[in-house]
Amino acid sequence: MKLEGLLKNIKPTAVEGSMNVEITGVNIDSRKIQPGHLFVAMKGTQTDGHAFIPKALELGAVAVLCEDMPQERKEGVAYVQVDSTEDAVGPVATMFYGEPSKHLKLVGVTGTNGKTTIATLLFNMFRKLGYRCGLLSTVCNYIEEEAVPASHTTPDPIELNALLARMVEAGCQYVFMECSSHAIHQKRIGGLQFAGGIFTNLTRDHMDYHKTVENYLKAKKMFFDSLPKSAFVVTNADDKNGMVMVQNCRATVKTYSTRTMADFRARLLECHFEGMYLEIDGREVGVQFIGKFNVSNLLAVYGAAVMLGEKPEDVLVVMSTLKSVSGRLEPIYSPEGFTAIVDYAHTPDALANVLSAIHEVLGGKGQVITVCGAGGNRDKGKRPLMAQEAVRQSDKVIITSDNPRFEEPQAIIDDMLAGLDKQQMRKVVAIVDRREAIRTACMLAKKGDVVLVAGKGHEDYQEIKGVKHHFDDKEVLREVFANA
Repeated sequence: MKLEGLLKNIKPTAVEGSMNVEITGVNIDSRKIQPGHLFVAMKGTQTDGHAFIPKALELGAVAVLCEDMPQERKEGVAYVQVDSTEDAVGPVATMFYGEPSKHLKLVGVTGTNGKTTIATLLFNMFRKLGYRCGLLSTVCNYIEEEAVPASHTTPDPIELNALLARMVEAGCQYVFMECSSHAIHQKRIGGLQFAGGIFTNLTRDHMDYHKTVENYLKAKKMFFDSLPKSAFVVTNADDKNGMVMVQNCRATVKTYSTRTMADFRARLLECHFEGMYLEIDGREVGVQFIGKFNVSNLLAVYGAAVMLGEKPEDVLVVMSTLKSVSGRLEPIYSPEGFTAIVDYAHTPDALANVLSAIHEVLGGKGQVITVCGAGGNRDKGKRPLMAQEAVRQSDKVIITSDNPRFEEPQAIIDDMLAGLDKQQMRKVVAIVDRREAIRTACMLAKKGDVVLVAGKGHEDYQEIKGVKHHFDDKEVLREVFANA
């Protein structure tokens, strides 16, 4: 594609060189540049891509998109200056890959909790309804049955558009996508055309990046503000921010609720560890999920499917066959008669929701032993809150290491323990080694109890000092059960 065509949807402030040059690839990573590529110089939080322009040219870049024109400019290279390469890279990438989102029904899911569950369930549902689908999620990206490993919740704009183009090529009709606050704020989804958006909820998370809850909310809201009039939104009326998100939204807005009047309503009839019976819009359905928060998740899935034109009765039939997402309230049954639950809960609100779901099923007939930690190099303010939530709804708590990253595990544990008073500390023991913490929790459990292992869910690694070591909570539990 000619450079001129790539720049169709952006407004350069200055151009030097020929716009007629043929572009064979677009990259923000100078190390990946090949002859004929356009290099986009991004100003990141750690490094400034402008410093790598010479390297990109050395590797064969024939054009540069930048915010600051280099003082020394190479002959035969086209230089395009814009106010913000962060704003420009999405529209440029989507043009290069043939505007793939225009050939798909793309639905974005955002909020603090529930994104992975909702996006994955929609993907599974629409495949069962007979459509070809793609999924972009924290756990894994999928093009129909082909798994494409996920490194971020939302890939960078170039990788994202390349994936969407592959989905179009594979004949996908629908794509369901998690949209993280980082991705929205960093314009990673810029230039994409969404058919719909879903808001789950908003609680404290990512304060290390956004600094304030207000900034975090604004980042999420940007997604809904940008949706076209032709799109739809399904928003959670049970969350105080549910209607805030759609204040300036041009799309058709529908609400869902388990507590108040809404366009899509549900109530919980029965709950067991094997599943729940629900009433959704006056129809009863059995589902293989537990927890009131999953009633909300399933209602969001139902609402989105109906807004995409599916018949309510068909949606409920398929919903009854869907299974839980990996590492989300996933039960593993011990030979001793207690239940272990593995869940990704890594925010105070998510942990509170999971523990509430467990108590709904237990009905006071067993103890809850919780194993949890907090991630390193992330929001420190939520650490004491995590410990408080664990203690509030557990009979015993083992505070342990999560993904310490570049922090000392003991220092993270100390931050968590700092939120507890002497009375609360009586329930708590700290064990740095996560494997030993899980083993200890299982030793303490008796028949009818529940051991909750929270924080890592689907992850199969522990990140320590920049290195990912293999570690899977589910594997560890099965080893403990085998050796019991």
